[in-house]
Amino acid sequence: MDIAGLSMDLSTISTTSKVGTAVLSKAMDTNEALGQGLVEMIDAAAMERSVNPAVGANFDMRV
Repeated sequence: MDIAGLSMDLSTISTTSKVGTAVLSKAMDTNEALGQGLVEMIDAAAMERSVNPAVGANFDMRV
């Protein structure tokens, strides 16, 4: 049984797992920020409709 090789393999697996977890954490943080931005945009649109409810209700179109 190759103890040194097994130890190196376990160390590699541990490092890979830590890197994967860090990448996933960063992706979750990015998605959270994007979600907050989306909520702010929806709130801004709702504010505009409450101030001026006719905005965007009708549009002129020619074919």
